[in-house]
Amino acid sequence: MDKSNLLQGLKVLDLTRVLAGPYTAMMLADMGAEVLKIEQPGGGDDSRRSPPIIEGGESAYFINLNRNKKGITLNLKSDKGKEIFRKLVSQYDVVIENYRPGVMDKLGLGYEELKAINPGIIYAAISGFGHYGPYSQRAGYDIIAQAMSGLMSTTGWPDGSPTRTGTAMGDVVAGLSCCVGILAAYVNRLKTGIGEKVDIALVDSLVSALEIINMIYLCTDRVPQRIGNRYESIYPYDSFKALDGDVIIACGNDKLFGLLKGYLNKPEFDDPDFKTNVDRVNNHAKLKLIVEEWTALHPIDEIVDIMLGLGIPAAPINTIDRVVQDPHIADAREMFVDCEHPVAGNVKITGSQLKFSDHKFSVYRPAPLLSEHTDEILESIGYTDADCLRFREEGVV
Repeated sequence: MDKSNLLQGLKVLDLTRVLAGPYTAMMLADMGAEVLKIEQPGGGDDSRRSPPIIEGGESAYFINLNRNKKGITLNLKSDKGKEIFRKLVSQYDVVIENYRPGVMDKLGLGYEELKAINPGIIYAAISGFGHYGPYSQRAGYDIIAQAMSGLMSTTGWPDGSPTRTGTAMGDVVAGLSCCVGILAAYVNRLKTGIGEKVDIALVDSLVSALEIINMIYLCTDRVPQRIGNRYESIYPYDSFKALDGDVIIACGNDKLFGLLKGYLNKPEFDDPDFKTNVDRVNNHAKLKLIVEEWTALHPIDEIVDIMLGLGIPAAPINTIDRVVQDPHIADAREMFVDCEHPVAGNVKITGSQLKFSDHKFSVYRPAPLLSEHTDEILESIGYTDADCLRFREEGVV
């Protein structure tokens, strides 16, 4: 399948490692941007060694996040490496980095220096706490962001400990935020010709994502706590025990609760404690017991079919094997696609969540092998075969 050309012509230098930054650059590459991943000679991105390790010693983690990119190695601590990078910057539109704030400045490659080379450059930086503020120099990992944003304090069960979400949600939300910021800066540059620095913090991204959790405290002074799978503002909107597992029933308004009440036909539902949504939220524990008296007697799929038949949103709590085999998610929406890798062979990876009417996601290029495109890129900006050989001997690439 041909590549998407939505962002055709946009050229991106990806200096990032592991997850948040590579996720940003992956999204841009999926939409047709020309993304060049720049790694340290010798070892490259740490995620090249992250499990699961598959055929040929390749990392499935790395293969998924770095599809559709070209890759070179470049030692940015060397004078010649800096010279090559500056030459690339003069010909590219976007630089993405996720070093600790100040590292690029110390290398002489910070935003002000790069802007002097290319006034239209869009410089996107992802860090734990952002490029200014008292915590800016702290190391930032996903689990740090989940802890400091408040997300962990509200994730889990009331009698349990603060819990990290099952995936690196801080990295992913920061990656999404960075992609949005880059595209906004790019639209502005199309109008003005002037670039922009995009400063994304993992902690900021998760604080923003907490939305109603923040508002509860800001407006009522109540500190939100761990409440399991229910939602603070609506009930019943929760997980319920079924005969063979757990099921979600989501009555997001009075009409939907009325449908549930009418089907179950339990006199307990006439209790004044359940009259309004606010009443139901305040008396959620009592209401959950009543609903579970019914769900506990029926298998998950039967409950889901009944609820959907009534018009009530419901779903099984899928394990990942069920997700990968789901006819809607896996087949119709193509969320798992094949990637032919030169070392690992055929690898099933996660598809793009972005769907367009006239453009379609494809894996038009597997994740690059370390330094795979170095000579090609160097030659494209004027260096010779002899230069490339010398650069390797000198440790520049």
